[in-house]
Amino acid sequence: MVKLPESMRIAVITWLILLLSASLAWADDWQLPQLMHLLAQKKTGKATFIEKKHLKIIDQPVVSTGKLSFVAPGKLEKHTLTPKPESLVLNGSTLIIDRPGKQRMTVGLEEYPEVAAFIESIRGTLAGDLATLEKLYQIELTGSASKWQLMLLPKQERMRSIFSSIRISGVHADLKTIDIEQRDGDRSEMTITPVAD
Repeated sequence: MVKLPESMRIAVITWLILLLSASLAWADDWQLPQLMHLLAQKKTGKATFIEKKHLKIIDQPVVSTGKLSFVAPGKLEKHTLTPKPESLVLNGSTLIIDRPGKQRMTVGLEEYPEVAAFIESIRGTLAGDLATLEKLYQIELTGSASKWQLMLLPKQERMRSIFSSIRISGVHADLKTIDIEQRDGDRSEMTITPVAD
C-alpha cells in the first residue's frame, strides 16, 4: 500500500469534504420544481402493479394486478388482469372503460370533476405538471431524488369530501407507490414496478 504524502492527504480530505458538502447542499435544495423537472424528462413508461384495496365492509383486502403505461403528456392506461380483466384508457380528457362481456363506456372527464382531479394527481405527477397539481392540491414534498414522497391534499371541497390524501412515492423519475386515503375510511395501496419499454 502506497503512503500518500501529508500535503496530498490534506488535498484528498479537502476534496472529499467539498464533495460531501456539495452533495448535502444539493439534497437540502431538493424541492418540488426539481422533482417535476426530473419527472417531465421521462416521456413514456411501462410498469406492473399490485393494488390492495382495504374496504371497511370486508376483512381482507381486495388484491388486483395488472399493467400500467404512460405516454406524455396525457395518455394513461391501466389494464387489470386479476381478479377480473378491465381496461381503463385515458387519452386527454376522454376515458374509455372496457370490461369483457359488458358494453364499452366512453366518458368525458369534464362531466366528472372529482374523477378528473383524482386522475390528474397521477397523470400530473407522471408528466411533471406542477401547474396542474398546484391548482388541485396542496403539495408537500419530502425526501431526496433517490427516495421522495409527495403528499397531495385536495383543495376542492367536493374532492375533500371523498379523499383525505393521496401519497405518491418514488425513486428518481420512477413512481413506486400510490396510497389513497378516503374520507369513509377505505384506502388503497398500489405498488408499481417499472418494466423496460
